[in-house]
Parts: sequence; C-alpha cells; structure tokens
Amino acid sequence: MSKKLKMVLMDWEDRLDDWELELELGAALDGSDWVTLEKAAAETGVSRAALRTWYRSDQIPSRLVDGPHGPQRLVPLAMVAERAEASPRVRKTAERRLADEAQIELLRHRVDQLELRLAELERRLNPPDGD
Repeated sequence: MSKKLKMVLMDWEDRLDDWELELELGAALDGSDWVTLEKAAAETGVSRAALRTWYRSDQIPSRLVDGPHGPQRLVPLAMVAERAEASPRVRKTAERRLADEAQIELLRHRVDQLELRLAELERRLNPPDGD
C-alpha cells in the first residue's frame, strides 16, 4: 500500500472516530441535564466567563467529556439556572433586557398609532375626487 493511500485511510478513520465520539456524546447527553458551556450560556443568559468562574470556584459542578474536537466541559443546566437566579448581576441584566423589550414594544405601538393618525390626516387633506 502506498504511503499516500495509508494517509488517506488514516484520515478517514480519524474522521470516523470523531463522528462516533460525537454520536456517543449526543446519546449520553440526550435527556440529560448536563449541557455544554455554550448551550448553558445560551439558555440562561450567563456568560461563558461567568460559568467558568462558577465551576472553578465550586459554585456549580462540571465535568470533562471527550468531544468531537477534544475535551468538552459540561455543566448541569438546572444548577446553572438556579445559580443565575441567585446572582444579582445576572438578574439585573435580565430585568434590563425585559425592560428594554417592553420599551421597544411600547414604541412600536406608538409608531403604529402615529402612522394611523398620519394616514387619517393625509386622507383629510387629499380627499378622493368625487364623480
């Protein structure tokens, strides 16, 4: 067997091994509370830096598992959410986000009202020509 063919076969086998590891990780996490840092951050609004601080200071548990691209850190989502609720900073950020969203919704409603008033004024200024 040529050296080039051996390299191609090894690359293929490595990719197959990576894929099998990814499938195993997905199966192990399916229905589990343990999630990646990225998913925990997306679900709770907590930054990955804060998550790292929390598991390094033993405020939340974590574990390393083999992932498709090397070791991957997992944390229990329920405990992250619980810890996030106890964090004044995270709570304030969430409250600010909700307040901003509420303000945007009020402004949208106000713009809709103004557009209706403008359309009515334009209709009055430019009445349709009668036959």
